Amino acid sequence: MNQNAVENGERQRSSIGLKIENFSKSYDLVPVLNNISLEVNPGEIFVIMGPSGSGKSVLLKHVAGLETPTNGRIIIDGKDIAQPRTRRELSMALVFQAGALFNSMSVFDNLALYPREHRLYDRATLRQKVMRALETLSLQDAAKKHPSQLSGGMRKRVAIARALVMEPELILYDEPTSELDPTMAATIIEVIADLREEFGVTSLVVSHDRDLALTIADRVAILMHGDLLEVDTPANIKRSENPKVKDFLNPVIDIKNPRFKKKDYSS
Repeated sequence: MNQNAVENGERQRSSIGLKIENFSKSYDLVPVLNNISLEVNPGEIFVIMGPSGSGKSVLLKHVAGLETPTNGRIIIDGKDIAQPRTRRELSMALVFQAGALFNSMSVFDNLALYPREHRLYDRATLRQKVMRALETLSLQDAAKKHPSQLSGGMRKRVAIARALVMEPELILYDEPTSELDPTMAATIIEVIADLREEFGVTSLVVSHDRDLALTIADRVAILMHGDLLEVDTPANIKRSENPKVKDFLNPVIDIKNPRFKKKDYSS
């Protein structure tokens, strides 16, 4: 952390790990996730990849404590996330896929909304924390603008800056590069990596973006149709001999035999 942050009284961020143990989820008796177990180390960028409908975002919502598993448990920093006290004590932030910004509010007010409503800081401290978060993401000039005035990439950065206001030890990202052009997606990938380098924050990322996973992740998990297929480093994932993993990472386009017409294709 830079010296200015220390002088300004910013809390020293640390990082925390998490464990997902024998986790299953069903909706109306229909299984969505099947006996998932994995561990994310403190300070790690861990990416969960998989096709649409594989259960990635469902798993992330459970890590955030927004839903309750059918079986199994999620342990963050040694504490069960199912316990209300754990959710109150943990410093964790979720960056939603669509940003979840309020268009009727300025960027500054979007970042200030939660701590202001919960009276977490006095006015001067809140302004300091909001502007510091915006400056970290090079968004200080956008403080008075509204989300509708920003590009898609800037809105994504605003959503991440809002998470930083809470000085999290764990940041959860739900499809952070979705709906962005390649240049803007690359910017968000750089942001996630930079935040780990600057603050040491643990990052759990749900994404189908190969560039994100294979460029900045320490480890990658492949989730498909509710099953955890592999967990390994990006280098080893790229060399995987699992045909499902290979097809997901490097799909072959065959216009004479399209996959959506195959009886066993369900993605």
